Amino acid sequence: MAGSGSVLQRLYLSVYNWVIFFGWAQVLYYTTLALLTSGHGAVYDAVEQPLLFAQTAAFMEILHATIGFVRSPISATLPQLSGRLFVTWGILWSFPETHSHILVTSLVLSWSITEVIRYSFFGLKETFGIIPSWHLWLRYSTFLVLYPIGLVSELGLIFAAMPSMKASGKYCLKFPNKWNFSFDYYYFCIILSSLYIPGFPYLFHYMLAQRKKALSKAKAA
Repeated sequence: MAGSGSVLQRLYLSVYNWVIFFGWAQVLYYTTLALLTSGHGAVYDAVEQPLLFAQTAAFMEILHATIGFVRSPISATLPQLSGRLFVTWGILWSFPETHSHILVTSLVLSWSITEVIRYSFFGLKETFGIIPSWHLWLRYSTFLVLYPIGLVSELGLIFAAMPSMKASGKYCLKFPNKWNFSFDYYYFCIILSSLYIPGFPYLFHYMLAQRKKALSKAKAA
């Protein structure tokens, strides 16, 4: 029974990783096509559907970490994915004014390149149990450049949405109301943005430690 569970778990993770890989591959392909044909202003419209799918499906990784399907700690998985989901739905999807911003291009490229490498890495690992050395290096090295680019792009787009956010009052709950509770999305985003300050060094240090461990292990083998 334990063996059957292990096989089913690997099959599930293999399918999951390849499905999300193809979603991010579409995002990367459509981003490149839009840049070559129409410029950065057309990127979001070109990638919206596969981006929403691929990024939202990544929510399952929080569940995987929680129930022990994968060894990633929830303390690293939760803040990274929740931040991405917030930017995807709470900023880009919610405020169309951001769609033509140049930072959408740097955001989508940094995310999609990272995830094409990462999901294909885990897809190969679960399906075949073999990872080429060059793929291992890419998996644990490209974040050195792409993670800071993605983070700056996320923060930049949050700030770019704030004027419209404040003027429209979107997602705000004002007094008086039957719940006797108020909520201001504008100030919520300011507070959330401030969490990037302690969050970045923590996650970056975690990824550096993972890189050192993985590459040292591969070198020893």
